[in-house]
Amino acid sequence: MTRGARVLLLGPYVLLLVVFFVAPLALMLAISFSRQSYGQLDWTFTPQHYVHFFSDAYYLGVLADTLWLGVITTAASLLLGYPLAYHLALTRSRWKPLLIVFILSPLLVGIVIRCYGWMILLADRGLINESLVLHGWLAKPLPLMYNKFGVTVALVHVFLPFMVLSLTGVLKRIEPQLIEAAQTLGASPRRAFFEVTLPLSLPGILAGSLLVFSLAISSFVVPILVGGFKVHVLPMIVYEQVLSVFDWPFGAANAFVLLVISVVLIAVYIKVTERALRGIV
Repeated sequence: MTRGARVLLLGPYVLLLVVFFVAPLALMLAISFSRQSYGQLDWTFTPQHYVHFFSDAYYLGVLADTLWLGVITTAASLLLGYPLAYHLALTRSRWKPLLIVFILSPLLVGIVIRCYGWMILLADRGLINESLVLHGWLAKPLPLMYNKFGVTVALVHVFLPFMVLSLTGVLKRIEPQLIEAAQTLGASPRRAFFEVTLPLSLPGILAGSLLVFSLAISSFVVPILVGGFKVHVLPMIVYEQVLSVFDWPFGAANAFVLLVISVVLIAVYIKVTERALRGIV
């Protein structure tokens, strides 16, 4: 293929990337370093919004809560999703298509409807608490909603399919002969899993973890509905600054801080995982 043909094929993609990704990011960065007076943007360069963010304990706490929520959601999705993906990759049961439908079912329902479903289950007078109190197992309802626990449960339910799909594709490509060879050489099934299957599935763990983490820290609807404005995450702060307070520069600074920190964390995670993979190979 000639150079001109490659440029012609890549041109529309590059143009689309520049128009809908690079240009908005550059504009957001420029706005974050600008001033605002009387509702109008003043393009005078100033780092005051970043200084404000990193000098205010409230915003640093919200950032920490956002990242921690992403880590917990990713870890829970991995712990729940790996056994499911492992079973999907190995099973030849006739019920496999039905199991796949159940796993993908959260993606077939709107996120608002899923959140209201969890609200019906987790509320103080919801199905779980009402049943436990009615049977005399509890004197008062458990705090299952409007806190980090409820938000984490809802986020795991929403993003678990992404983890399962990422892991299933990798686990399917692991040759069964490798596991059989390990067991032939004296390894127990447990040792064969931890020394053969698990290391070879690291690319799927990496892909699924990055996807779930990125989606979790940028989630807005779930913390709003299930958290009831009591669980503050950075996307909520960005929304409030831009659309409620109309402080576009500070809202853009918040968004860019979240973007940069998440990209750095993802890059570090990829680097550590690549080192682990090189050690295996």
